[in-house]
Amino acid sequence: MSLRVRLAVVTTAVVAFSVVLASFAIYFSMRADLLRNVDNGLKQRAQSIPGIALGSRPRPGGLVNDLPQSQFGQPEAFQIVTAAGEILHPISGFSASVDSRTRAVASGKGDAFFADTTIRGVHARVLTVRITKKAAVQIATPIDSVDRQLDRLKLILLLVSLAGVVLAAGGGALVSHTTLVAVRRVSDAAERVTSTLDTSERVPEKGRDELAQLAVSFNAMLAALQEAIETQKRFVGDASHELLTPVTSLQTNLEVLAKASKLPAKKRKDLIGDLLGELREMRKLVGNLVELARGKNGERSEKVRFDGLIGDCIDQATFRYPQLNFATKLTPTTVEGDPARLERAVSNLLENAAKWSEPGGVIEADLADGELTVRDHGPGISDADKPHVFERFYRSTAARGMPGSGLGLAIVSEIAEAHGGSIQAEDAEGGGALLRLTLPVVDPGPSA
Repeated sequence: MSLRVRLAVVTTAVVAFSVVLASFAIYFSMRADLLRNVDNGLKQRAQSIPGIALGSRPRPGGLVNDLPQSQFGQPEAFQIVTAAGEILHPISGFSASVDSRTRAVASGKGDAFFADTTIRGVHARVLTVRITKKAAVQIATPIDSVDRQLDRLKLILLLVSLAGVVLAAGGGALVSHTTLVAVRRVSDAAERVTSTLDTSERVPEKGRDELAQLAVSFNAMLAALQEAIETQKRFVGDASHELLTPVTSLQTNLEVLAKASKLPAKKRKDLIGDLLGELREMRKLVGNLVELARGKNGERSEKVRFDGLIGDCIDQATFRYPQLNFATKLTPTTVEGDPARLERAVSNLLENAAKWSEPGGVIEADLADGELTVRDHGPGISDADKPHVFERFYRSTAARGMPGSGLGLAIVSEIAEAHGGSIQAEDAEGGGALLRLTLPVVDPGPSA
């Protein structure tokens, strides 16, 4: 059964149940009102009957003559019942069975009550009430008019219920069709995207309800997917271009080295040095590409003494760049994250600063309140380059003659984001560039 059919069936069932329930409520409420009017009339009639002292047997013409005479079929009929259950004199053909409840009323042990009975084929309402210490009177009135009214009400309610069910079925079908139109549009669009791989597909966004929000969310998902695919295409293209340069250089140098017998020893040595340098750059580039492609996969998280990790990175940078000076001010700080990735982010920041520093220059690294600032005294970052310094493969005009692939700061940005932090680039006071890496600080705990 399709969702459309199920929705129509459920809507019809709910409306039908509500109509039937309302019909029952109306019927029994009306019946109670009609019987209440009849009961009030019987009570008033009972109050008009005077109390009569009854003996064991009525005197001829005594008790009977004291009660109003009537034939059943007129407003009321009467019957006298003693506490022993004896009917003293049925009046006007009134004859109803006497039970223990009636005897209890006659003896004063029970309260007056109403009951329905049939007298000579007529549906009647009977009030049993005590009139003396030894007897009760039963007053009956026909309620066939009430039955006729209730029968007409039953027919009306039945017709109304049937009409309600039919209208509910039609309304349910219309509602299900109208409701699922938006869902069907999204489903059709998803099928087209699956078959054509065209992520430019969009669903019309109509209205402000939840179904319209579904279309908005679906379009947002398609937009994000399209952007991811475009980013992947650019990434693959840029990576291919970046890899092509060292591969071409390696091929050229290897072809020259193949003719090593015709080259001087110094020339061969220089070629081998170039080859090793190109291989190192390629290894670094491949490592950066793997880091970017990995994202959060395989990332582990633990409490890390960030100041100690930065100190280790500065020791390595001091060894790699002996011509530079490093000034540090590190406040003890604990963060949560992957130590290997955090170390790579810090190393990339230091390497970027070293690339723009002149021999003998100073690189300043300060850590306080979870914020690491790395400053160099180079030319700084131009206003045109600031919006792009954290983009993959972006290299400023001034950096194109330097080693590197434009991935270092992009990796720092991704690592910072993965750890709930941020990275910013700005001009340093007095010249140079200042990069701010901010990470959430955690309680170091007793084991730190």
